[in-house]
Amino acid sequence: MSESTADDLARPAHDPRAWPWREAIVDLLGRTRLAQPDQIATAVNASTARLGIDITVYLIDYEQRLLHPVPEPGKDVGGPLPVDATLAGRAFMTTAARATGPSGAGGSPLWMPLLDGSERLGVLRIDAQDNAVVDTPEFQAQCDMLAVLLGHLVAIKLQYGPHLDRTRRTRRMSAASELLWRLLPPLTYACERFIVSAIFEPCYTAGGDGFDYAVDANTAFLAICDTTGHGLRAGMGTAAALSAMRAARIDGDGLYQMARAVDGAFAEQFTDGRFCTAVLMELDLDTGRVRYINAGHHPPVILRDGKVAARLDAGRRLPLGLDDPQLTIGEVMLQPGDRILAYTDGVTEARDTGGKLFGEPRLLDLAARHTLAGRSAPETLRRLSHAVLSHLDGPPADDATLLLAEWSVDTAAELTP
Repeated sequence: MSESTADDLARPAHDPRAWPWREAIVDLLGRTRLAQPDQIATAVNASTARLGIDITVYLIDYEQRLLHPVPEPGKDVGGPLPVDATLAGRAFMTTAARATGPSGAGGSPLWMPLLDGSERLGVLRIDAQDNAVVDTPEFQAQCDMLAVLLGHLVAIKLQYGPHLDRTRRTRRMSAASELLWRLLPPLTYACERFIVSAIFEPCYTAGGDGFDYAVDANTAFLAICDTTGHGLRAGMGTAAALSAMRAARIDGDGLYQMARAVDGAFAEQFTDGRFCTAVLMELDLDTGRVRYINAGHHPPVILRDGKVAARLDAGRRLPLGLDDPQLTIGEVMLQPGDRILAYTDGVTEARDTGGKLFGEPRLLDLAARHTLAGRSAPETLRRLSHAVLSHLDGPPADDATLLLAEWSVDTAAELTP
């Protein structure tokens, strides 16, 4: 929230400069306390009408290619907008407000990023009446205040009905993908010293891939995993792995105990020799020290100044689910601004029409270029994922998951308007 917005909120209720916006926010909170997901868009405009603005909510689809308007009774919201070719998409990619001039009749709207904290949910189209100029810092600060609240409301209401989630989907989701999406954390999280983002494809038919993260005091936990097989059976293995890791972590266990918890869960639940390759990491947010276990997975890489500075190829043990009691923990030190890139084999083993692999060199080259171009972690992964899908000859033969974490005091600023 900007300093001017905070000042407005601190003004007394009788101050005419603050009252309309505060009144609208209070009214919105009241309207949405018991609102169904399909009532959010109507509630927003009922509350903001007194401000002389009209808001259209757009949500990003699972492919992160199109921004889809949330339907609103009695209002023509139009069709989806491509991220890569519109001003709305520019606001989404950069998490910054975009306007080309005054709004109103014949004018252009203000596009605001819609975030739940640092998770990119979509954008808001804000049309102001009476040809009000929407590209002033004062107007955008007030709109940002509304956008922050609305982002949280949308994220909460997504859980209570299909209306908002249906807006984001372009086709039916498989049972395995439905299971995993319900288990995974938000795709992006940022705090003052750390950012993590992940993406996985095919988003509607993924089965065995998964990721996880958590932050507690001065420690960030990260994991990426890939269970053998395909479809729902693989998804059930990944669900067991994630659940066992979380139960152990919440109980205060370290990396070794978390890995052994997955071994135990697989031994108890599966009799078909199923296993899960994975990398489990702990990052000390104060010092940059990374401790990790690599359970038969591709080694993550550390990107520094556009180059590979190290690989996490120590800390080796058998894949999770295979009884391996040895205690081996790898360790590496990060420098401020370093990024850790982890991936599953569906990324590097994607093949084009001639059978050529996408390959790790291409992946690392693209990741480095996007980093040097100043793109945020979630935007870097969005572009990497699309590059992998563009390389493919037909539907993906395997899940492709990417996870990117950055240790830096500047990370939060990259993802806030």
